[in-house]
Amino acid sequence: MKKYINKQTVIVFAIVLAGVSFFGFRKMDNRNFQLAKNISIFSSIVKELDMFYVDTLDANKTLRTGIDAMLMSLDPYTNYFPEEDQSELEQMIKGTYGGIGSLITYDPKRKRSVIAEPYENMPAAEVGLKAGDVLLEIDGKDLTGKNNSEVSEMLRGQVNTSLKVKVERPGTKKPIDFDIVRKSIQLPIVPYNGMIDDGIGYINLNSFSGKPAKEFKEAFLELKKTQNLSSLVIDLRNNSGGLLDEAVEIANYFVPRGEVIVTTKGRIKQTESTYKTRREPLDTDLPIVVLVNNGTASSSEILAGALQDMDRAVVIGTRTFGKGLVQTTRALPYGGALKITVSKYYTPSGRCVQAIDYNHRNADGSIGRIPDSLTTAYRTLAGREVRDGGGINPDIVIKPEKIPNILFYLLNDNLIFNYATDYALKHQTIAPAESFAITDADYQEFKELVQKSDFKYDQQSGKLLKTLKETAEFEGYLDNASEEFAALENKLSHNLNQDLDHFADEIKDLINNEIVKRYYFQKGGIIQQLKSDPDLKEAVKVLKDSGRYSGILSPNNSESSEAV
Repeated sequence: MKKYINKQTVIVFAIVLAGVSFFGFRKMDNRNFQLAKNISIFSSIVKELDMFYVDTLDANKTLRTGIDAMLMSLDPYTNYFPEEDQSELEQMIKGTYGGIGSLITYDPKRKRSVIAEPYENMPAAEVGLKAGDVLLEIDGKDLTGKNNSEVSEMLRGQVNTSLKVKVERPGTKKPIDFDIVRKSIQLPIVPYNGMIDDGIGYINLNSFSGKPAKEFKEAFLELKKTQNLSSLVIDLRNNSGGLLDEAVEIANYFVPRGEVIVTTKGRIKQTESTYKTRREPLDTDLPIVVLVNNGTASSSEILAGALQDMDRAVVIGTRTFGKGLVQTTRALPYGGALKITVSKYYTPSGRCVQAIDYNHRNADGSIGRIPDSLTTAYRTLAGREVRDGGGINPDIVIKPEKIPNILFYLLNDNLIFNYATDYALKHQTIAPAESFAITDADYQEFKELVQKSDFKYDQQSGKLLKTLKETAEFEGYLDNASEEFAALENKLSHNLNQDLDHFADEIKDLINNEIVKRYYFQKGGIIQQLKSDPDLKEAVKVLKDSGRYSGILSPNNSESSEAV
């Protein structure tokens, strides 16, 4: 009996202790309790669905949907990668993947993927694939009905594995077969560097994945050694970022040793770091302009922001994307990984460039940029005002040129792409990229191609006029203004030939660029684009005027952040 009483006492005591612990746990750490509670509920729901739901659940698909939805509520950079997607994660981190080295596009008329741009010295270009080749089969599998994403996945694979590709080439009667061995594809990091004016060097930095600091240094030293380099343009436009350490290393080339370039701050101490320059610089006096746009993000903003905060460069272009979030990867069970946002980064002045507040969403679930009224002012080393919360605002803002409506439709219908394909079939060689331009006769040929293609495009003026006419009718003013509307409709009538002539310069630039890439790859395309680049023209003006350059970096300048 005594033994029974002792056992019962122990059980009662355990229950009481558990109750005290449970309620104490809730009281002392309600957040942990809520986590445990909801994980338990989620687990129970999965079990109930698996047991009683009318259809058999696909466990992987159902739970992956739940995981993705959960992560989607945070920020777009926190992502789950199961074991089978590790190659995608590796590509994001290293900038490499196993493939053939080519961009592909989708042709809506053929309803097939087409080789758009083979990369120089990569498998696609080495075996002879050309822009315009229509993809018919991969390893004997018909590609009919497959979208670009599916075709791209089939082209990728383990390095040194082979695949067979069958294509239809314009101007060739029979399909052509290619045997290709996949290589580790490193996207071009510095696709072009050279001299763009007397003493003015130019380096296009395309990515911060891989080893950009090493390649940038080689390009810079090449310019400095072989050319009379007196100033430099660093082009970070459409550079979406990558490795933070690489941005610090490149900043170190132009900033003294021991300077803070960026700091990171998170919820836990392990995610907080201060990154300083560790080596002697290459050049601390060379005038520098950094070109940015709304595609400049992450590590690119670290470099641009650091050079701006330290008054080491004039930043020109449009406001950058505004990604001030830092990610790291965490290993998960069964070979998976979580890329997770762990901190925010801050430039030397103390500002965070993060432009979107993912923690506070609108009532409809959407997110917006941080209003300028809620941003905080900081000071550069020389005392110039810079602000947080909106990316990097350039010292000289170049108002983006509006793209004519007709250009969008010409590109969307692949008319410029197809004309370049036909042009390349007729011309074995062309002039160097620096001097190439289509002739008036070539443009007339393009116009005839467009007119024969039953080309249709929306005219915004016609749309607005139609809306105005409907409004006038609704408000009772149409009868009195019918003659005026008729006259205006006549003046705004659709005239394709007139539009092709009016926007000839803009269309020719796109045609020249597409043709040049067929012969000189990405490097040639960049050279062609720089010929009529308003941001670069402004950079050259600033670098040629030392008084203006130093004035912009002065705390009393009047031009900073004004539109040009």
